Amino acid sequence: MPSPSRPLRKLGFLTMGLFDGADPGRGHESTLEIIELGERLGFDTAWVRHRHLQYGISSPVAVLAAASQRTRRIGLGIAVTPLGWENPLRLAEDLATVDVLSGGRLNAGLSVGPPTHYEQVKGALYPDTADAEDFGYERVRRLLDLVRGKPATDFSGVEGIEVFSDVVQPQSPGLGRRLWYGGGSRRSARWAGEHGMNFLTSSVVRTEDSGGGNGNAGGEGGPPDFAEIQLSYIREFRAHHPDGDAARVSQGLVVIPTDSASAGQRAKYARYAAGRLPRTTSPQGPAGLLFAPDLVGTSAELAEQLSAHAAFREVDEVAFALPFTFEHEDYVQILTDMAERLGPALGWRPGG
Repeated sequence: MPSPSRPLRKLGFLTMGLFDGADPGRGHESTLEIIELGERLGFDTAWVRHRHLQYGISSPVAVLAAASQRTRRIGLGIAVTPLGWENPLRLAEDLATVDVLSGGRLNAGLSVGPPTHYEQVKGALYPDTADAEDFGYERVRRLLDLVRGKPATDFSGVEGIEVFSDVVQPQSPGLGRRLWYGGGSRRSARWAGEHGMNFLTSSVVRTEDSGGGNGNAGGEGGPPDFAEIQLSYIREFRAHHPDGDAARVSQGLVVIPTDSASAGQRAKYARYAAGRLPRTTSPQGPAGLLFAPDLVGTSAELAEQLSAHAAFREVDEVAFALPFTFEHEDYVQILTDMAERLGPALGWRPGG
């Protein structure tokens, strides 16, 4: 088995947090229980995925505020908040509040771009300013400045009996070092590095600017290589980050250990991965999106595959994504195997 160039230092997981529209409380409670389980198993981070107008978590800051009161150690992450739906000033206040409530455990992932189905939702989201909204990197920069303590106004002081601050309150100074950009392109990797953010990579990359004419990250001929493309973006990020090779990157592949799974669970997991495999063979859509295959197998098998993965070998943090259509008991089995078998097989130790 190849040895990873960076020993795995932080083990995390990402959950979608789905729920039944007729009974949303049960799904949210399941998500909180999974985060509590993650802490008991020794995971370093638990991340939730942001979804609007779907049956998933629409308000991660509210969910993680609740999680902060039911856990004591585990890092709590958002992967990611699409800023097209947010006012940076208000979001900065919410993030800082959850970071204070959690004792400095929040990791906030961000992304840019127009909201999904913008033409259909813009009348409700921005009825007066839809055509003037800027959904580019400037929106992230505004949030960064506000979280990092740049004044939001030129007024501060006492007015009557009220005291006003010129910076976002509460202030949580460490949060500025725990802001992540979720990106899958060379441009986003470079921007995140230049602005001193951390970098979240997932199971999808853009091939349109990967450096090779066919998306092969510089190779000649053959199908595009997801791992090599992702590796090139990680290196682009670090090349432009003040911390260089020490800049933080987290990888988020779909990884499903089966060590303690029942026969029925193993069959379900295999069907899930097989059904998603066709999208991994070539770039999809006008943006040339390339998806990584889901990894299913015993921890020994997964450790061997990951140790041979070019991008995995470049990181020391992961947030393995849980499949979003599984049952609560499936997540319990997967997380238990991940913490007790896969993590150690990759060199990870709780609290490492």
